[in-house]
Formats: sequence, structure tokens, C-alpha cells
Amino acid sequence: MKGEFKFLSGYPATTLAQVQELLAKGALGELLRKKYRSMHEVRTDRALYDYVNGLRLEHLRGGEPVGKVLFDSKLQIITQALGTHTTVSRVQGNKLLAKREIRVASLFKEVPIEFLRMICVHELAHTKERDHGKAFYRLCTYMEPQYHQYEFDLRLYLTHLDRVGPLGWAV
Repeated sequence: MKGEFKFLSGYPATTLAQVQELLAKGALGELLRKKYRSMHEVRTDRALYDYVNGLRLEHLRGGEPVGKVLFDSKLQIITQALGTHTTVSRVQGNKLLAKREIRVASLFKEVPIEFLRMICVHELAHTKERDHGKAFYRLCTYMEPQYHQYEFDLRLYLTHLDRVGPLGWAV
């Protein structure tokens, strides 16, 4: 059964069996729709930049600014790249300047704000912690206490999307 759930690898067999049962009953989508009633209103790259910068200012005041934040239609869910963080180095005059960029999969334009927040927090945490270690997840949960629940529910949504199709949350 584990091979059937590419977005839930690493979860216990009992959890996977529950997900399988919800899918078989056609109840997974309804469960997610009840928990997350509507999608967010962050639709443009500018609005996403403002949203991420707001999170950064609230939680990472001493952190480096992020130069660019945008929705990226080229990020593929298949390879599980829901967002990326990069540092782009450019020569300006006689100086080498590094600017941070965050790209979020376009999929996140039409999901609840909790899912968008989870991926933005994840990518912001990478500006401080490169690896997915304890310090990284501690920072994620500092910025969003429900981080792990939102990540799990996002994985459930991706499973639903893969197996059944989009949910179509209300705006």
C-alpha cells in the first residue's frame, strides 16, 4: 500500500489505511472542505511578495530580505517541488551581491491560506536553515505552530488531487 501514496511516504500503515478508506468512500475531499472552507485571496506575485515579507518581518526580523517572491507554473508537483528558495549572486560594479528568491508552485494560488502559509513558512525557514533538521522544523513551528498539521493536510489534498482531482474551494 505504501507505493500507492507518493505524497504520504513515511507515514505509518495505519494512517495510509485510513486515507485509503476515505478515498474509497469518496470522503477525503469532503473532510478537507469542512476543515478548510475557502481559498485565500493572494493571487498575484506582488501580493505573494507582500505576504511572505510580512511573515519575514513578523518572525525573522534579523533575517536577510527576500528580493523576489513569485508563483511559478514550472514547479512540478510530480517531483514534489512545491516551492524553492535560491540565492542569486550578481555582480554590481565591483561588488558581488546575493539576493534571495522564493518561488511557490502555481498550485498554491487556489488553496486555503493555511496551505499557502505552510509552504511560505517552509521556504522562509530555508533562508536561515538549509537542511531539514531539528532546527529547521523548530523554526517552522515557531513561525506557524500548526505547521505539521497543515503539511499533513496538504499531503492529503495532493493525494486527493492525484487520485480524484481538484476540490474547488469557495473563494
